Amino acid sequence: MITCFIRYEIDPYKKDAFIEYARNWGQAIPRCGADLVGYFAPHEGSVSTAYGIYHLPDLASYEAYRARLKDDPLGRENYEFSQREKFILREERQFLKIASTPHTELIKP
Repeated sequence: MITCFIRYEIDPYKKDAFIEYARNWGQAIPRCGADLVGYFAPHEGSVSTAYGIYHLPDLASYEAYRARLKDDPLGRENYEFSQREKFILREERQFLKIASTPHTELIKP
């Protein structure tokens, strides 16, 4: 299992646009095959840092998922929305593997 962490730098004056973008991904991402943990908008602290997090079995699954997302009507519309409204200033994507698995076995009764 891999986890994709996306770190966004957003325009703090366009946070509502990012929230709309996140809600749209909340529908499109699971439909296209990724296990969405969620999108996170600034609340306190940094007013310009946001995150998106989802899981996939492996990088090959990621590539197939990206192809489905590109063909998804809401996925295309959401990408175009972000390009048109320019609320994302920077985006960084990292793929990580969990190192603490299985955490439940670490808890002894």
